[in-house]
Amino acid sequence: MSAGQRVLVVGGGLAGITTALDCAAAGAEVTLVEVRRRLGGAAYSFEREGLEMDNGQHVFLRCCLAYRALLARLGSDHLIEVQPRLRIPVLKPGAPPFVLRRSSLPAPLQLAGALARYPHLSARRRLGATRATLALIWAGRSERAGREERLDRITLGAWLARHGQGEEALAALWDLIALPTLNLPAAEASLELGAFVFRRGLLEEAGAGDIGFHRGTLSEIIAKPAAHALQAAGVEVRLGWRAEALKRTSQGFEVHGGGAGERDGCSADALVVAVPHTRAASLLEGVLGDRARSFGQIGVSPIVNLHVLYDREVCSEPFAAGVGTPVQYLFDRTRAAGAPPGSQYLAVSLSGAEREMAMSVDALRELYLPALRALLPRSRKARVEKFLVTREHAATFRAAPGVGALRPEAQSALRGLVLAGTWTATGWPATLEGAVLSGHAAAAAALRTLGIHRGESQAPLPPVLAGTAAEAPGGLA
Repeated sequence: MSAGQRVLVVGGGLAGITTALDCAAAGAEVTLVEVRRRLGGAAYSFEREGLEMDNGQHVFLRCCLAYRALLARLGSDHLIEVQPRLRIPVLKPGAPPFVLRRSSLPAPLQLAGALARYPHLSARRRLGATRATLALIWAGRSERAGREERLDRITLGAWLARHGQGEEALAALWDLIALPTLNLPAAEASLELGAFVFRRGLLEEAGAGDIGFHRGTLSEIIAKPAAHALQAAGVEVRLGWRAEALKRTSQGFEVHGGGAGERDGCSADALVVAVPHTRAASLLEGVLGDRARSFGQIGVSPIVNLHVLYDREVCSEPFAAGVGTPVQYLFDRTRAAGAPPGSQYLAVSLSGAEREMAMSVDALRELYLPALRALLPRSRKARVEKFLVTREHAATFRAAPGVGALRPEAQSALRGLVLAGTWTATGWPATLEGAVLSGHAAAAAALRTLGIHRGESQAPLPPVLAGTAAEAPGGLA
């Protein structure tokens, strides 16, 4: 190893894992430090009361090429599956189930038939939703000519209201997509990010929005195979190591911290900080000043997950969305969790869950078990064996208007100091895809600092990124 080719990655989530693998494959000497005793960052699993649970239901889309390529690189892509065609069962209390599914027509017509039959909006409102959908394709294009406000200055809900979409349409249709992808309702989310999600997932390519699922736990799919892949790539991994302070040196950077009662330091020619923005703000304040402090203004948005074990099967769908109910999405995780034979374990995912964060477990139980009985008739005769709650206060960055101006590029103002994570300027909201894209961009920036060119042995980037790793991936829209 020649001098001047050391990379230190702080953070062992998807962004840090991707960065470390890219840099190691290009020939750099890489060390990755992670404060937790596991890899995976915000996507992790844990055992509770005999069940293997994921902290959240992290689905993805067919168009998430970078994330899917990372799993192939880790050798765990056999534990995921993607729908042949988009299919979303929609449940409403007192109404027959309805399935939103795409047809074989090209985009954006693939959902026209399903929208025309959608029973939870009147015929007039369905027509209005169709018009708003078509207008969303062009959102932002006239803005470039100065005829609209910048997309990041208004909410998706306000823009939809201008196009005839009231509160009923937002709740019954638009939030089915906005809540799980933006972790905010349309009424609060940035139009820029909302328009990106709808265009990228539904309006530009017919199959882009087909939903992908993890058949195993996140530990099986991400954490464990990542540990093996990093070891095979020659990356030194230090778990339980907390980065506490960093400083710039004549050779690059030093990071001080440690774990297990020890304090030590790591030096590197290029430093990649791949931790959440709230942590990055305090860690980097000494070297980036006001710019680092601005990261704290990005804000956070919570997610609450309810874990309900029934003594029998109560839902025949692998997942479903709720309308007219506090239940947003529910997922059958029986097999992955290792639930007892004959039982069914449903995970209820609640995005933008500020109200639920403040509720006690008893209050959540009193609200959501009756809501589930209203949606799932078979649950009315079932016994609830377990009702558990997990909360992520800072699950994602807050995808509100103005956030775009706060998200930094991978390359910081200091040569050799690189940023990664979903909160950086990937163009995507806080998703698995955004995390991996940020890792590729960070690796490219670090390698440029070191003067290293990508080696032929390095795993190829997804087609959408090939040849453009040095560019900000925000152009994907």
